[in-house]
Amino acid sequence: MPTWTRTLRKTGITEPDLQAAYGHQRTLVRRFKSEEYLSVRLLLPAHLHPPVIAAVAFMHETDQRVDTGTIDARRHALGEWATATREALSGMSASNTTLRVLSDSVARHPQLQQRVEDFLQGARHEVDYTGFDTEEDLQSYIDGYSLPAFMLLACLLHPAAGPEAAGAFEHRCRDLIEAMQRIDFLDDLAEDAAQGQVGIPGKDLDRHDLSVNDLKTPTNAVRARLAQLVEEQAELAHLRLAVSRQLTGLVPRQTRPFITALLRVQEIRLHAVRRKGGGLADGGARPSPLGLVGLLARQYGAALRARRGAGQAKQHPGDKVTS
Repeated sequence: MPTWTRTLRKTGITEPDLQAAYGHQRTLVRRFKSEEYLSVRLLLPAHLHPPVIAAVAFMHETDQRVDTGTIDARRHALGEWATATREALSGMSASNTTLRVLSDSVARHPQLQQRVEDFLQGARHEVDYTGFDTEEDLQSYIDGYSLPAFMLLACLLHPAAGPEAAGAFEHRCRDLIEAMQRIDFLDDLAEDAAQGQVGIPGKDLDRHDLSVNDLKTPTNAVRARLAQLVEEQAELAHLRLAVSRQLTGLVPRQTRPFITALLRVQEIRLHAVRRKGGGLADGGARPSPLGLVGLLARQYGAALRARRGAGQAKQHPGDKVTS
């Protein structure tokens, strides 16, 4: 793995102040998304590290700015942040480090431009979030917010292609982010219930004679009913995760280890959630740390082989490299 400074230089980021700005974002991401940061550094090609770091840092700062206060205050904060972001991407000088780095990354990776706008438009779903009444409400949230957030990163992993290939890639990304979101909502059940709303639709809670208040102070009877609901929701996540495995055949060889690791981490998390079942009312599931480390090590080996294969292809451009 190249040093961070070398990574920046190899991607053409050589101006000292800009390097410092990227370095600041890297430090933040490493602090609040340590596992994801390590996956990026180990599994993705070096030229993708700076823009991925920029996108993750931007999403994090957006969340921080709109995550507290009344809904009106959050809407106002989102409006101000969206204006500042659009000004930075239009070429205006940005004093905010996150926006300066994002603007530079968009200039180097133009496919990010529309994804940033989609994310800002969709962030209102997060600002207005108070739980879901129906499955349709949950699906609207995934389409409006979860998918645009995921595509900020995913658009960097897929090369320019025709509309059909791009459409297939995005559909499978939609499947993956739905699975991830459902797993998140299950894993966060106890924490979310303590705050007054959960990510499981109210109608599904009603079918199992459950309420948010029940989840705040669970009894054995509540845990038993919740176990049935968790299995239902986990199966929905499993179905979407199964289809999303097609992503490994839709991305270039060099980004395949990262996608494979992402998919398998979700499989591990889903297994842990299913195993805990009704106990999720007492706290989240904890996947095996050794299993996660082993997965990362295996995919790092795959990433090294992919890089060697890419290097050989450059040396022998007439040869075909198979995956």
